[in-house]
Amino acid sequence: LYIIIIKGKCPEDGWDESTIELFLHELAIMDSNNFLGNCGVGEREGRVASGLVARRHYRLIHGIGRSGDISAVQPKAAGSSLLNKLTNSVVLDIIKLAGVRTVTNCFVVPMATGMSLTLCFLTLRHKRPKAKYIIWPRIDQKSCFKSMITAGFEPVVIENVLEGDELRTDIEAVEAKIKALGAENILCVHSTTSCFAPRVPDRLEELSVICANYDIPHIVNNAYGVQSSKCMHLIQQGARLGRIDAFVQSLDKNFMVPVGGAIIAGFNESFIQEISKMYPGRASASPSLDVLITLLSLGASGYKQLLKERKEMFSYLSSELKKLADNHNERLLDTPHNPISLAMSLKNLDENNDAAVTQLGSMLFTRQVSGARVVPCGSVQTVNNYTFKGFMSHANDYPCAYLNAASAIGIKKQDVDIFLKRLDKCLKTSRKEVKKEKSVNEISNSNTGTEQLED
Repeated sequence: LYIIIIKGKCPEDGWDESTIELFLHELAIMDSNNFLGNCGVGEREGRVASGLVARRHYRLIHGIGRSGDISAVQPKAAGSSLLNKLTNSVVLDIIKLAGVRTVTNCFVVPMATGMSLTLCFLTLRHKRPKAKYIIWPRIDQKSCFKSMITAGFEPVVIENVLEGDELRTDIEAVEAKIKALGAENILCVHSTTSCFAPRVPDRLEELSVICANYDIPHIVNNAYGVQSSKCMHLIQQGARLGRIDAFVQSLDKNFMVPVGGAIIAGFNESFIQEISKMYPGRASASPSLDVLITLLSLGASGYKQLLKERKEMFSYLSSELKKLADNHNERLLDTPHNPISLAMSLKNLDENNDAAVTQLGSMLFTRQVSGARVVPCGSVQTVNNYTFKGFMSHANDYPCAYLNAASAIGIKKQDVDIFLKRLDKCLKTSRKEVKKEKSVNEISNSNTGTEQLED
């Protein structure tokens, strides 16, 4: 208890369930709704009609924060407030352990990554009232794009540049756009670390230097980057060399808890506090409770072991997917700067039949392969009145269709082996169907030609 309560750090070794439950019950009896003889006459007294609901939340019912500040201590809920403070301290410790050593402050917010980014943008609005643009190196993921729209800003999309197989940040285009729009009219640069290959993490060091030079805030979408030492190193380096105001990461993707929470972290303690004060009203303690239980259960050593296993599984997935690609006359795309996601070309399917690529995705899904993304060439999609050509591929004209697979925290060797086995079968089936359709088309064309000669 000394390590977590006094030091505010994650214990090195995980606690057993009985110890965690005892600790949570000790916190809960500090909340007024659990006092013997409590008499509540207000509109919010922590009353719960269902015993099942009360037990699910360990009777920590009041939530976190006060109406004006999500980080404020609630007098009626000393236990829930302590839970919130401890969770933020333990999460900060884990972020440092994962590679961002100089981070100074963070807090768990009960919203997923997209809305948490929106909260950051809305906080910056008060600092830069004239600004209406956000510089955004393109990443084809809807929530990070909509986070800017929801906050009331105009995204300025910077197309990526193709270097080999990789899609990388166009630094020159970013700086040229800043000069064209005027730095005072730009709210921030909104960059990305974790992403689907063949896009790779943004050039955070260069972007951070540009932001420092032009005095423009820099917000990083680090959605599932905590699990990657490479992504965390980029953030650390960006803050060291230039400017990063805040970086946002998902709880579910990095800590294997239910969807619904994120962590907003940064290097300027007062700015992170400003963001927390921007959140209106109290908030659910559920995401904080979930991540605290998880980290107490794992301990720092348990979380480090998960990070190590993920990295090992990435190497295994990469080598085995390359073998499978070679067997099918395809290619594992060369994306060394992406530490989590891989991509395999689907040229043989794409060249013969546009629909065959999409069908492969359906085949994998019906065979219970989740998370694998099949990306055809040239698809067009409109998001909030913005039209993206080649949507999902992060570029207008990527050279080939491809399939994504990722090695994320918690993945097991069994997951990789089953995926490869099912993908192999699906590719064989797809190739047979393409050949069959091609033969039918050739016969049809031959018959048509004969009829024309007879005519």
